[in-house]
Amino acid sequence: MTEGTSRASRYVVAALLLSTVFSASPARADDGNTPLEDNRHITEFYIQISPTFQALLDSDFQPGGTSSVRPSWFLFAPHASQSAGKGMLGAALARHLLDAARGWPSLSAPEALGRAGLTGVSHLALEQLSLELMFQGLPTDAAAALSALTTAMNIEALADPRTLTLTATRLALLYWSAPAWHPLDKAKSVVLTLERTLHEGNVAIFTDIGGTATAYLTWRQSAGTVTPERVLTEFSRPGTSPARARLAYDYALAHAFDTPRPHAFDAIFPGMNSQNLMVAGLALYEKARLTPGLQAREALIAMANNYLAWREQRDIVQAVFTPARPRWDEVSRSALMRAMTPMLVVHFGSLEWTLADYAYARPDRDGNPLTSQPTEYNWAMFWDRWPPILDSFELGYSDPEALWEMPEPLEDPLAG
Repeated sequence: MTEGTSRASRYVVAALLLSTVFSASPARADDGNTPLEDNRHITEFYIQISPTFQALLDSDFQPGGTSSVRPSWFLFAPHASQSAGKGMLGAALARHLLDAARGWPSLSAPEALGRAGLTGVSHLALEQLSLELMFQGLPTDAAAALSALTTAMNIEALADPRTLTLTATRLALLYWSAPAWHPLDKAKSVVLTLERTLHEGNVAIFTDIGGTATAYLTWRQSAGTVTPERVLTEFSRPGTSPARARLAYDYALAHAFDTPRPHAFDAIFPGMNSQNLMVAGLALYEKARLTPGLQAREALIAMANNYLAWREQRDIVQAVFTPARPRWDEVSRSALMRAMTPMLVVHFGSLEWTLADYAYARPDRDGNPLTSQPTEYNWAMFWDRWPPILDSFELGYSDPEALWEMPEPLEDPLAG
């Protein structure tokens, strides 16, 4: 057993203690927890397990420290989970505003927003969005509740009046399309749609990729000397085959230094079950561990990350954003994500990635000066979000140590 493997094994037991609890009773939408409670547990799981994988990639990594080596998918995960949790927190605040309004309607947007304790500069931006929604015909409390959905998002994106106007128009259309007749119930339908979408996506990613990670660490702990070859031939998941996993693994070795990095895996591996990409990705992490030279090692890590992220986004999240059977009491998830997309933000420790910055740095997609670039994306559409996600990875790669500033798992301030 190598020194790096020995050091990595010290992380495994602690990670498995937490992950086994979840794998025995994974978080579900009907498990009795609130969305924020599930999100807190999931974020904590990723925080616990990410050092285990980093210890494989960086032999100098120390407990509680940082690493300058390119991180695995599992270090991006707690930050992404935290971002989803912030969206759920916004939904919780919006539900609180609507519940309060049933007993005593607000006379103004500031009064309605004040019920959730929203103050400061962001409060002024939320008031402006509320007023835009009121111009679209929404009652005061309904407008304030929909504005509260953006509480933890990049509200600065609304400084572009084109983004503000179109965002309000899109939210208003969703409100009017909601399957209810009472104004507060119509707004609640929009709020619950966002909360469920974020919650179900958070849980689905955790159950699938978190479950694979748990199974892999369990296998690895008892496997003895681990090599990429053994991963490809001995570790399996439902729907995988050693031959298909090896095909993906060999392709990654041959193309790890391509520019741009390979990412259109549906064209590269037509018809392949993406669980094979997961197995190949884990084998690539092991290959990176054994590869001398930082540049070569980090190229393999990035390929592995793309494989895991493809599984996450193409086959797990997409089914949540565009369900085959939409719920009768929801508005369109795709249309709602389109409305929220311009304000998307993810913090990787001290680093901040926003959809607005990404969009403004690229050509105008529709060529219409009356629409802002951020409003031309829809996060519910895979090919609209896949390149931005890869771009956010590049930001993390530019300063790996920043990602080790872990997020604080969220608590519901209105619970209890």
